[in-house]
Amino acid sequence: MMVFICAWVPVVLGCVPLAVRFRSIKARSLWALFSVTATSLLLGALALWGSMEETAEVFRLSESFRFVLRLDGTGKVYLGVAAVLWPLAMLYAGEYMDHEKREGHFFTWYTAAYTPAILLGTANNLFTLYMAYEWLTLCTVPLVWHARDAASERAAVRYLLFLIGGASLGFVAMAGLNAFGVGGFDGPASTAAAENEWFRALCMLGFLGFGVKAAVLPLSRWLPTASVAPTPVTALLHAVAVVNAGVFAVARLLYNALSPDMLRGTWVQAAMMSLAALTVVYAAAAAVREKHIKRRMAWSTVSNLSYMLFGLSLLTAHGLVAGLAHMVFHSAMKIVLFLCAGGIIIYSGRYSVRQMHGLGRRMPLLFGCFTLAGVSLLGVPPLPGFVSKYELVTAAFEEGSPLALAGAGALLLAAVLTAVYVFTIVYPAFFMAEDSRLQEQDVTKPGPRMTASLAVLCLLLLVLGAAAGTVVKQLYGLTGGIG
Repeated sequence: MMVFICAWVPVVLGCVPLAVRFRSIKARSLWALFSVTATSLLLGALALWGSMEETAEVFRLSESFRFVLRLDGTGKVYLGVAAVLWPLAMLYAGEYMDHEKREGHFFTWYTAAYTPAILLGTANNLFTLYMAYEWLTLCTVPLVWHARDAASERAAVRYLLFLIGGASLGFVAMAGLNAFGVGGFDGPASTAAAENEWFRALCMLGFLGFGVKAAVLPLSRWLPTASVAPTPVTALLHAVAVVNAGVFAVARLLYNALSPDMLRGTWVQAAMMSLAALTVVYAAAAAVREKHIKRRMAWSTVSNLSYMLFGLSLLTAHGLVAGLAHMVFHSAMKIVLFLCAGGIIIYSGRYSVRQMHGLGRRMPLLFGCFTLAGVSLLGVPPLPGFVSKYELVTAAFEEGSPLALAGAGALLLAAVLTAVYVFTIVYPAFFMAEDSRLQEQDVTKPGPRMTASLAVLCLLLLVLGAAAGTVVKQLYGLTGGIG
C-alpha cells in the first residue's frame, strides 16, 4: 500500500497552490521542485527498502479486472529514470517558465503528471497498466495545450486522437487476452493459446495500442507536433516519461503478461521487428530534413524509441536488457538535447538550424552540453549511447534471423543519419560565420537554475558512460533474465 500512497504525493502537493497563494512565481516553482523531489526520494526509499513481493489491490471491478500495484525490478527501471530526471527538469522549468505565461497552471499539471507515471510503473496486470496509461495521457494534454493558441490546440487534438485512439487498441487487446487467461504479471502466461491466430492478432493489437506512446509507425506524427509545448514538457514528458511509458508497456505485454516463447518465430514477431526497424530509419531521415531544432529532436526521439522496440521484439533476454538499457541512456541524452534546444530558443530567439551558424561561440554552455549529448547519441565511446547500441546490435546477431540482421543494418544506417542531423547543428554553430543579419540580435546567457540542471545532467551522462557495463549487468538482475 506504500506504493499507492507514494503515487498520490505529487497530486496532493501539486494542488497545494490552488489553496495557498504564493507571493511570487519563484516561490511557486520552488514548491513544485520540492514536491517532485520529495516524491523521487520516496520512490528511492521504496526501491531500496521496499519488498518486491508485496502487492496492493486498490479496487476491483471483477475478478478479472483488478487494480493491483507492485514494484518489481522492471518497474524500478522505468521509475528510476523518472525519479532522477523529474527534479532536474523541474529545476530547469523554474527558470524557463519565467519566459512563459500561466506558470501556475503549468507547475500544477507538471507535478500531477508524476502520479500516473508512478501508477504505470507499479502496475501488476494489464488492466492496471491500461488505466494508468490513459491517465498519463489525460494529465499531459493540458501541458501540450499550454500556450492556448492555434498551434498548441492542433497539437493537443492530434495528441488526444493518436493516444486515445491507439489506447483503444490496447483496450481491445487487454479484454481479448483476458478471455485467453492472460493479464497478470506475477508469472509466465500459459502457452496453450499460442497457436490461435485470434490470440496472435490480439497480441499485435496490444503492441500497436501501447506502442503509440512509443511513436511506432504509422502512429508517430503526434510526437513532433507536440513539440509546440513548453520545452520542459517536450524534454521530460515527451522524451522520457510518456514515450518511455509506451516502451515499458510493450515490455510488460511481451515479457510479463505473455511469455516470449508464445510469439517467437510467428508473424507477430516479424511484424513488430519490421515496424520498429522501418521507424528507426524513417524517423532518422525525417530528422535530417527537419529545420526546426525542437522538431528535429522530436523525430530523433521517434527513431530512438524504435531502437528500444526493436530490442524488445527480439523476444530474448539480451534483447529485453538491450532495449531497457537504451531507454535509460537515451532518456539522459535526449533530455539534455531538448533542454539545450529550449535554452537556445528563449535566449537567442532562434529556432531554425539555419540560424545556428556561429551561435556556439556566443552560447558556449548550451552548445557544449548539446554537443556532448549529441556525440553520445551517435554512439561514440566511452559515452553511454555506444554501449546500448552495441548491445542492441549484438542481441540482433545472437537472434540470428534474417529480419533481425536486417534490423541491425537499419540501426547502423540510422546511426549515420544521426551523425548528419546532429553535426549539421553543431559544426555550423562553432565553425561557421554568423549571419550578419542576426549579429545585432541580443543573445543572453542562461541563469543559475538552467545552468545547474544542465551541469548535473551532463555529469550524469559521463557517469553513465563510465558505468554503462555495470548498468547493463544490473538490468539483467532486475529483469530476472527473462527470455
